[in-house]
Amino acid sequence: MKKIVRFGIIGIGKMGSIHAVKFKMKAIKNATLTAVCDIDPERRLWAESKLDGVKIFEDYVQLIASGVVDAIIVATPHYLHPIIAIEAMHHGVHVLIEKPAGVFAASVRELNEVAEEHPDVGFAIMYNQRTNKLYRYAKEIIETGRLGALKRINWIITDWYRPQAYYNQGGWRGTWAGEGGGALINQCPHQLDLFQWLGGMPRSVRAIVQNGVNRDISVENDVTAMFRYDGNQTGVFITSTHDSPGTNRLEIDGDRGKIVIENDKLVFQELMCGEAEFSQKNKKFMPKIPSRKILRVLHPHEKFNMLMGGQHVEIIRNFTNHILFGEKLYAPGIEGIKGLQLSNAIHLAGWLNREIQIPADEDLFVAELDKRIEEEKQKQQLAETEQSDSESLTNQ
Repeated sequence: MKKIVRFGIIGIGKMGSIHAVKFKMKAIKNATLTAVCDIDPERRLWAESKLDGVKIFEDYVQLIASGVVDAIIVATPHYLHPIIAIEAMHHGVHVLIEKPAGVFAASVRELNEVAEEHPDVGFAIMYNQRTNKLYRYAKEIIETGRLGALKRINWIITDWYRPQAYYNQGGWRGTWAGEGGGALINQCPHQLDLFQWLGGMPRSVRAIVQNGVNRDISVENDVTAMFRYDGNQTGVFITSTHDSPGTNRLEIDGDRGKIVIENDKLVFQELMCGEAEFSQKNKKFMPKIPSRKILRVLHPHEKFNMLMGGQHVEIIRNFTNHILFGEKLYAPGIEGIKGLQLSNAIHLAGWLNREIQIPADEDLFVAELDKRIEEEKQKQQLAETEQSDSESLTNQ
């Protein structure tokens, strides 16, 4: 008898509905969509009209306990990811969560502890950029030692342009209470994951974190973070959502060369001799170290696959095969905490204007985040009061 994994999707907004359609198109082998859940009546009506034969729930607890699913995809607002995932694990239901793993590391640490208590439950995270062949090739170069000891990793990722209309479309967007942050927690989880996946975890960070630059939002949309690592390695991570045109350029320097990924191509300038060794032996004043250039380019069908959500499908397929056949996960769920630890530390470094050790003090982060949620709430209440007073004067 053919093995099939029965999936449920919790949260059928933008990403959840895309995943649902992929199941409907039978894009995931050995898997079928049997249930969806959303608290929004309009989204449930959409499911009724588009997803024939799929059970529809309003309460995720009921979906998880229904017995009609073997695995779930969690595509809700960020705060709920750990809560829902933990509920599923307690019921023996496999879990694939959307990025980020959560808003603060403390809740994700609890999730990881529950995952360790349930080793038979599959747990993955939608870090679909780990399927990108360029990043995977960079990983191979680093892990095989061809790049040598790492010196620095720099990423400028400012091509997230989001106008005010983007933030106006939903009350939770651009808010501390709704998202727990801005560019770092919403746009950049993939890049922060890859930053540590390729370059390792930094020791500490200093950062300039600017909120609402040219936008009516509470959260950060302009960040410059500077990292220190054990040894002499350094790193810089720059992101924004108000630059146009933006840039997406990753540079990784090592003792034996340099990797640059930009415009859908990877260039590896491989030195024929390690820089440190060359410097010791060289007698010339200003020499050039012999090198060779290696190029990798994404083919048009690979770029098309990315644009059409193919990377997400690859993660779901991999997760399905992990459940059925023990295939190694591209993105184990327990690794979701690492990128979140980076974003939490960057936030703290910017908020407190000082160097923050990584991982950051989890209680301190929560306390500082709560301050901003309360400030945001008070500002909103003041604005509503002023609007109400203005309307009262107009009606007199």
